[in-house]
Amino acid sequence: MMTDRLSRTGLLRMVAGAAVQIRQHHTSLSELDSATGDGDHGTAMLRCVDRIEKAMASGPTNCIKTCFDRIGWAVFDADGGASSSLLGTFFLGMRDGISESVSSLDCQQLSVAFESGLKALRRQTAAQLGDKTMMDALIPAVEAFAVAARESKDIETGLERAARAATIGAEATENLTARHGRARFLGEKTRGHEDPGAASTALLFQGFYDGLRESKGEAGNARP
Repeated sequence: MMTDRLSRTGLLRMVAGAAVQIRQHHTSLSELDSATGDGDHGTAMLRCVDRIEKAMASGPTNCIKTCFDRIGWAVFDADGGASSSLLGTFFLGMRDGISESVSSLDCQQLSVAFESGLKALRRQTAAQLGDKTMMDALIPAVEAFAVAARESKDIETGLERAARAATIGAEATENLTARHGRARFLGEKTRGHEDPGAASTALLFQGFYDGLRESKGEAGNARP
């Protein structure tokens, strides 16, 4: 059965799937961060998903715009440094791309929301593809989902493509030199290490896809 529309129930499943991925891989995320940063990215992402789940559980609402508003502010309040600031901006940007009082989104509407989130993030950071940041995973994910929407695919297919694109983008950062953020000061020393922000972004999209797929009784597919 295709996932033609995303309701609050579906969003809850996506959030749950993302939380599973982060909890399974938070140690490796911090290990990646220890090579180029403070070594706390996994811990910061754990706080983010914890806050997201609590926000989604606080006060029932079927309004998708309200859901993303709660998610965005929950991430901002997670005290995760740059990670929570950037992710919070992305989710609040998604909120701004959703019409008032909408109780569900189709694939095209969700694509517009993803693109709105990316647009908001681009106003906050100058990082581009190839700079070895979360953008190396996020931009391909949003673009892959947009293509699926234009091809009239269902949401689950779009998220599957987005997760694959994000994973490929994140893995490619291993061969890049950081050109943005504090890691840029390490220069060539950043080569040989996958960017933790890109890695966690890929995990989130994998979790989004897993959450919808597993709701149909299918087995999970944690990122190796």
